[in-house]
Amino acid sequence: MSAQPLAEAAASVASPAHPLAQQLGHPLAASAASLVQSVDWLAVAPPLIAAVVALGVLVADLFLPESRKSVLGWISVAGLAAAALMLLPLLDGDRATFCLTGNGTGTGAGPGSITGAPRACSYTADHFTLVIQLLVLGGALLAALLSITTLDDDRRRVPSGEFWFLLLSATAGAALLPAARDLATLIVALEVASLPAFALVGIRHGDRRSAEAALKFFLSSVTATAVSLMGVSFVYASTGTLYLTQVAQRLPDTPGQLHTLAQTGVVLTLIGFAFKTAAVPFHFWVPDTYVGAPLPVAAYLSVVGKAVGFSGLILVTVVAFPSYADVWGPALAVLAALTMSVGNVGALRQQATRARSAVRLLAWSSVGQAGYLLVPIAAAGYAKDAQKAIGSTVAYALMYAAVNLGAFAVAAVVGRGRAGNRISDYRGLYATNPVTALLMAFFLLCLAGLPPGIIGLFAKVTVFSAAVGAGLGWLAVVMAVNVVIALFYYLRWTALLFRAPEGGTVRHRIPAPLTAAIALAGVAGVALSGAPQLVLRFAATGLF
Repeated sequence: MSAQPLAEAAASVASPAHPLAQQLGHPLAASAASLVQSVDWLAVAPPLIAAVVALGVLVADLFLPESRKSVLGWISVAGLAAAALMLLPLLDGDRATFCLTGNGTGTGAGPGSITGAPRACSYTADHFTLVIQLLVLGGALLAALLSITTLDDDRRRVPSGEFWFLLLSATAGAALLPAARDLATLIVALEVASLPAFALVGIRHGDRRSAEAALKFFLSSVTATAVSLMGVSFVYASTGTLYLTQVAQRLPDTPGQLHTLAQTGVVLTLIGFAFKTAAVPFHFWVPDTYVGAPLPVAAYLSVVGKAVGFSGLILVTVVAFPSYADVWGPALAVLAALTMSVGNVGALRQQATRARSAVRLLAWSSVGQAGYLLVPIAAAGYAKDAQKAIGSTVAYALMYAAVNLGAFAVAAVVGRGRAGNRISDYRGLYATNPVTALLMAFFLLCLAGLPPGIIGLFAKVTVFSAAVGAGLGWLAVVMAVNVVIALFYYLRWTALLFRAPEGGTVRHRIPAPLTAAIALAGVAGVALSGAPQLVLRFAATGLF
């Protein structure tokens, strides 16, 4: 029997005019209406475009000759730009699709259904989703521009078709994750974002360091996934639902015999996402992975990979587990203090003459920055206005993404002339590439939180404010100490840029894609420094 007659028969039985439906009081019709719903294609367009372009690049790679493989990079860049532009039509209001109830799709419906109860939807394009998707797609776009030059330089060891397919696939998963509003979609999106990243880290043929980095990354992420899945299964067994809004409603009323199971599920889920954020003690893979991976992949992981972990952590804490704020609030506060301290001390210990010390310092710095990002999430467990605290994390993440990608772009420029990419290789950069040196100094000062990097200072002040406002004065003190530690190694690197070069000067030729990446990061950093208050207002308004 063909599919069409079956569909017609089902529609006939589900019709209110059908005798069987009349005898049952139309329950079959109501059931059919709840199961059959239209997909809001505009809402899902950003991750969908990235996924479709990934498949298109994979197929095109089969037919393109080796001499024309570079066109795949520009197709990928165009696809990421198109996905980012599709965020503009979504600014007019919240949209949701794949909902449990009727009236779950459409625009402007807000977080609640027409009955006043929270909607149970699997995909929601609210303000929080759009901000994180902007960060993910923008970060992936800059990483793609860096990758074009890297693939041209290392064409023999890095297969371009597979590289672009993996990068776009990981980006599609990363863009899906902030929109996920049930635990199953959240875990699936997390793995779609993570699995291609393992292959990207180890994609360079014949490189033992790259293979070792990929293995460490894989083992840590698999452990995180296993712990998260066990936690999610316990939460589902306790509440009978996977939708985040329903989990939040049912967790406080868990029966006594399931209370321990629910607590264990919450703790395991949080531990799993702590792995993804590279919080201490789950940070051990970061330095070796960043050093062993191709530089654009390290840049991608430092921004987009971090955004994936933090957006997932925000969703499970603030949206799904608000009733357990007394558990995850103190735990995240301790993790934040440990993470920023270990990261900054690790960056401080890097020797300027050690091979790849520039990338290693940026890796340890990213661990320290993860500690700062955890502070407002921890504060949300104490604060009356959790949205404002989460807005501080989102604002800080936007600042960090722009300037950290810019620093990696400059590292890619220097790495073309000096394969060791030591911090000492940046000495005298101003004498040979003054504009590049000035931009690198700006990026480092933004990360340090010093003028003229106003956006860096502003972002750190908002994080301080979130901690103090939530009564976490001790955490604010720990953060202040770490900011002082970070000042030392950021300023030491900045000073090297303007010192007299030793020996012969190396003039770094900058290809067009690298120039575009540095320019975009610089423009974003300067624009954010010019109007920092808009960042917090944009990030904190109507997140959920």
